[in-house]
Amino acid sequence: MQLSRRTFSLALASTALSACAGGVPLPAAAPARVEPQMMPVPNAGFDAWVASFRNRAQAQGIAPATIDRAFRTAGFLPGVIERDRNQTEFTRTTEDYLAIAASDERVTNGRAALRQYGSILSEIEARHRVEPHVVVAIWGMESNYGTRRGNVPVISALATLAYDGRRGAFFEQQLVAALRILQNGDVTPEGMTGSWAGAMGHTQFIPTSYLAYAVDFRGDGRRDIWSDDPTDALASAAAYLARSGWRHGQPWGVEVRLPSSFNTRQTGRGTTRAPSEWAAQGVRDMDGRVVPDHGPASILIPAGPTGPAFMVFRNFTVITRYNNAENYVLGVGHLSDRLRSGPPIRGTFPPDTQGLTLADRQEIQRRLTAAGFDTQGTDGVVGPNTRAAVSAYQERMGLPVTGTPTRELLQRLRG
Repeated sequence: MQLSRRTFSLALASTALSACAGGVPLPAAAPARVEPQMMPVPNAGFDAWVASFRNRAQAQGIAPATIDRAFRTAGFLPGVIERDRNQTEFTRTTEDYLAIAASDERVTNGRAALRQYGSILSEIEARHRVEPHVVVAIWGMESNYGTRRGNVPVISALATLAYDGRRGAFFEQQLVAALRILQNGDVTPEGMTGSWAGAMGHTQFIPTSYLAYAVDFRGDGRRDIWSDDPTDALASAAAYLARSGWRHGQPWGVEVRLPSSFNTRQTGRGTTRAPSEWAAQGVRDMDGRVVPDHGPASILIPAGPTGPAFMVFRNFTVITRYNNAENYVLGVGHLSDRLRSGPPIRGTFPPDTQGLTLADRQEIQRRLTAAGFDTQGTDGVVGPNTRAAVSAYQERMGLPVTGTPTRELLQRLRG
C-alpha cells in the first residue's frame, strides 16, 4: 500500500473462485489447511532474535503482555523464507493480466458481490465517496472476493522475515505495527492471518497501512478485516482511496484510439495534457467521440504502439497508492468497468513472442483439452496447467518437450 506494498499483493494468477450464479450469495471462504512448511519449527537463532526484539518493541510502546501473547504460539516459518527467496519476476503480459483480472468468472462473481452487499456498499459510498464497483474491483483483485485471504500466521511470518534480515528493517516495522494492532484489540493472534509476507484480510492491508487507513465502519470497537463479514475491509479500502485523493464520479481512465500519426514519445504517466489537447491530436474514445474533460490526462500504451491505448486521469494515480504496478491499476480499472456492464478491451493486442494471438492460444487450449490433455480452462492465458498439457502432448507425440505453445503446435493440433 506504500510503494513497497507490491511485495505483499496476493498473486493475481490465483483465480480459482467458487462458482456463484445469478443472485446466489458468495460462499464464505472455507478454512484452508496450513501448508507444512508454514508451521513453526525450532530455530535457536530465531529465538535469540525474538529475545532481542522484545526490548525494541517495548521501547516503541508495545506492552510485555502483548508480546508474550503474540509469541506464545509464533515461531520460525521456513516456508516464508523459501517463498521470499524464490519470488519470480513478474512476466505476465498486459493482455494476460487483464484477461485474468476481468475473467468471466471474476466478473460474474463481482457482480454477485455488488448485489449481495449493495446496501453496505451504498453506505460506504455515502461516507467515503468511493463508488461500489471500484471497491469491489479492489476486493476481487486482492482476495478474489474474500475467498483467498491467506491463512499464514502474520506474527510468525513477519518475525521470520525480520529475523532473516534481507529486508529486516522494513519487516520489523511491520511486525511492530502488527503487535500494535493486537494491543488495540482489533484481532487475536490466532485470528491475525494473511499471506506469507504479512498482507491481511479481504483487502490485503499490510500492518502499517492498516493502522493508517482501516476503519471501524459499524462502531463496534474493532476494525475487523479478517472475518467472513467484509464490511470493515471494504470500508477500509474505500477510506484508503478517499484519503489518497479519490474523485467521486470521475473515471480512472478510458480506452482510446490513437491516430496513425500519433507521436508515441508522448505516452507514459510522466506526460499530462488536457483531454482537449489530446483531442486536437486526433485521440478519440472507442466510439469516435472526444473524451470529456476529467482533468489532466496521460496516454498509456502498455502493449506497445500496436496494442490498446488508454487515457488515464487522477483516479488512476490514486489507485497506484494501493499498488504501484501499472498492470494492477489497469486491472482494477478495467474490472471496475466490467462490473458495471462495461465492454471488454476493444483494442487488439499484438501476437506473443511465438506469433500467437489470444484466439490462437484459446484454440490450442480447446484442441488440447479435446484430445485428452486438459488445460483447465480456455482463457488464452498460458499458465502452469496449459504448459503441463502441452508438455504431456509433446511427450505423447514424441516431440521435444518444451511446454511452450507455438504456431507449429497449433498447426499439428489442427491437422
